[in-house]
Amino acid sequence: MAQQTQNMMKKIKLEKVVLNMGVGKSGDAILIAKTALDQISGKKSCARNAKETQRDWGVRKGEPIGVATTSRGKDAESLLKRLLDAKGNQIKGSSFDNFGNVSFGILEHIDIPGIKYDPNIGILGLDVAVSFSRPGFNIRLRSRHKAKIGKKHRINSDDAKEFLKREFGVAII
Repeated sequence: MAQQTQNMMKKIKLEKVVLNMGVGKSGDAILIAKTALDQISGKKSCARNAKETQRDWGVRKGEPIGVATTSRGKDAESLLKRLLDAKGNQIKGSSFDNFGNVSFGILEHIDIPGIKYDPNIGILGLDVAVSFSRPGFNIRLRSRHKAKIGKKHRINSDDAKEFLKREFGVAII
C-alpha cells in the first residue's frame, strides 16, 4: 500500500496575533497601555478610537479608548508561545470560532514570561486574537476578482485545535 502524500494547499499556518487593551478613557491611561503593549510585543502599538458616543460612560466618538498591535511571521510565533505560557498552555474549546480563529484573555500582563512589574504601569489585562490561514486565502483580499473561499478549504475549529496541539503543544480544555 502506497503512502498518501500531504496536500500542500491544506497546510495551516499562523497568519497573525493581535493584542488589544481596552482602557475605556483617553489621556494617561492610553500612554500607559501603549508602553505595556510595546514591552510585550516588541512592536509599536497604536491607539484605537471610539466608534460612537456613550454618554453614560463619558466617551465621545473619535476619542482614543484602547490600544492594539499586530504581529506576523516569526515574531507572531514567538509571541504566541510566550502568551500561551502565561495561560499554562491551556485554551478553552469555546474560545475557537467556526472559522478557525481563537481568542483568549490574559488577566495580568506580568504573567507573560519576560515581563517584569513596573510601578509606573501597574497591572493590566489584555485580549489576544489569533488568526490562521492556508495557501490560497488571499483570493478574498486581492483587489481584482475577489472570490470566496470554498467550504472544503476553510479552516474550522477542529483544524485550528489540531494545529495548536501539534505545533505549540496546547491542551484544549
